[in-house]
Amino acid sequence: MRFIEVVDLLGTIAFAVSGALAAFDKRLDPFGIIIIAFVTAAGGGTLRDILLGVYPVSWMTNMNLVYTILICVVITFIFRSFLLKLRTTLFLFDTIGIGFYTVVGLEMGLIAGLHPIICVTLGCITACFGGVIRDILVNEIPVIFRKNIYATACLLGGGAYFIMRKLGVPEGLNFPVAAAIVITIRLLAVYFKIGLPNVYKKVDREE
Repeated sequence: MRFIEVVDLLGTIAFAVSGALAAFDKRLDPFGIIIIAFVTAAGGGTLRDILLGVYPVSWMTNMNLVYTILICVVITFIFRSFLLKLRTTLFLFDTIGIGFYTVVGLEMGLIAGLHPIICVTLGCITACFGGVIRDILVNEIPVIFRKNIYATACLLGGGAYFIMRKLGVPEGLNFPVAAAIVITIRLLAVYFKIGLPNVYKKVDREE
């Protein structure tokens, strides 16, 4: 199994658990839990494949990813009481997921021979839009649309990948380091409560 396939699998696990936890938290029925876990894990990759013209989309030709999502739902169900007690569990799995999926999107862009900026954009789409669909379906404002450092972390990690590539860093280190940068930035931003500027603050004062 290639390194990028391992990363894709790890990202699928992280996002499937994230989606299942969000569904359990909203007390959805078993069908709803499976759907939320699935769209969280596969939604970003599906949009990426559509943009790249990949047909059929990757999860349709890789049943291992489908089985992985279902297994994650079952495991999350078994340990749901323990996991839901930990307030940071959903956040941690979501953060790990965006780190792994960012580099998967980058790799897909590179394979397609796209410009670095487009590759970084694909990484961001792959990482973020499964979570966007999840949040919409469970009636939450998607994290990416708040002032949280979320998509920004993906963009910075993707940019760091191409900087390292330009500097001649070995290819085997670029992807894991880029993923680690995304995860670290997201964790530090939440821990130190760093967010994007509030563009409404000045408007609210004037009103």
